[in-house]
Amino acid sequence: MSASRTSWRNTTHDWATDVDLSHLRHIRENPGEFAPGGVRHLLLEVLAYPADEAASTGAGRCTVTLHADGSVSVADEGRGTDTRFDERGRPVKKPVMASKDLRFFDDPGAEVLADGHPRRGMSVVAALSEWLVHTNRRLNGSWTQRYEHGVPVTGLEPVAGDGTTGTTVHFLPGVHLPPLADGLRRFAGAWHGLDVIVDDRRGG
Repeated sequence: MSASRTSWRNTTHDWATDVDLSHLRHIRENPGEFAPGGVRHLLLEVLAYPADEAASTGAGRCTVTLHADGSVSVADEGRGTDTRFDERGRPVKKPVMASKDLRFFDDPGAEVLADGHPRRGMSVVAALSEWLVHTNRRLNGSWTQRYEHGVPVTGLEPVAGDGTTGTTVHFLPGVHLPPLADGLRRFAGAWHGLDVIVDDRRGG
């Protein structure tokens, strides 16, 4: 698609908004509201997206890696985050990390995640993380982008294609959030059709 982004139809996010600073600040100022239970809730927010795709296609798989430095990554094998080309031929990724999810954020009847708390969207994860790297492989190209506290600090940086598609979200939760406790695997089967593999590299 090569057209002005203001003409693109908004479904989950506003294509015309690269970064919503007030939205991200609101999340950062209210971590107890948007990440009840801490890191576990952030992880469930991430998993909800490959679960969406698994529900639409009938099956899906992703790997959750708990790294020794306290960071968490979720890698799926889906289509990758929607990325289009504007009228100048520049890639534009749907602003899932730095703007609100129009389906959930302001909806009091939003979907409830496996921890019993409302789903708000990926911007919650980005805003409440020290850093987040979003790597996105699609049929029309592959890119990566880094965020700090929800704000992009790089542009879309091309990465070499490897013949696969999918999304990897790697984030370091803020130190003020309760850490991820044991029991993650009991949430792994929370979504029908999504196979979640847990790779715990934290040691100890």
